[in-house]
Amino acid sequence: MGSSGASFSTNLPILTSKNWNRWCVQMKAILGYQEATKIIEEGFLDLPENPTEVQMQSYKENKKKDCKVMFILHQCVDEVYFEKIAGAATSKEAWRILERFSEGAEQLKKVKLQTMRRQYELMQMENNEKVAEFFNRIITHTNVMKAYGERITDQTIVEKVLRTLSPKYDHIVIAIEESKRLEELRIEEL
Repeated sequence: MGSSGASFSTNLPILTSKNWNRWCVQMKAILGYQEATKIIEEGFLDLPENPTEVQMQSYKENKKKDCKVMFILHQCVDEVYFEKIAGAATSKEAWRILERFSEGAEQLKKVKLQTMRRQYELMQMENNEKVAEFFNRIITHTNVMKAYGERITDQTIVEKVLRTLSPKYDHIVIAIEESKRLEELRIEEL
């Protein structure tokens, strides 16, 4: 679809009931690479009566892009979603159908994120837990939250770790706080 005629070879992402956000980001990148994002966002106009040569050429190019996007969409959905978009006349219509069916997934994601935020707030280092284990537990949890769309800065994570270490590490926490600027301290440095 691109003007350079370049193609790509990769495993295409498949939309399932659990991965709308990730799939959407990946598809927008693929469609952007194919110079076809505008087709799913805005669609294209039908031919007017007695079209000019320019209008016919533009329509033909847009119709070709639309068909290519439909082909990509058909390849990138599971059987359940394929059945939902199989009758769509345009890629814009198919995309809207996928968005509509994924709204429920968005609500579920928000609820899950709220639960994860609460778990994050309550996380404390266990008495028998090693610092590295605790650190990994926090990083793993924040990575999952980020995957659900939460914005967490390194500074927030560093402060969380320092705030929730067991009391036997208080002297180390004080030394770190006095010797480093926490707002500039990166996770890897901690």
